[in-house]
Amino acid sequence: MKAEQLVKIAEFNSVTEAEMARSLLASAQIESEIGNEFMSALYPTGIMPAQLLVAESDAERALAVLSVR
Repeated sequence: MKAEQLVKIAEFNSVTEAEMARSLLASAQIESEIGNEFMSALYPTGIMPAQLLVAESDAERALAVLSVR
């Protein structure tokens, strides 16, 4: 990923949901990471949500891609 500040654009109750959103972003050539990936898998739904992170410069476009889903 670019050497740029990452920002959270979404939270999901499961890593699976976060991975699906990440796949949508990848199809639009937007790099992303999942924060809390391992902790989210360990804790019950909602306690430690998986976070979708993108470079700050990609945030607006990433939100637009996810809003179409």
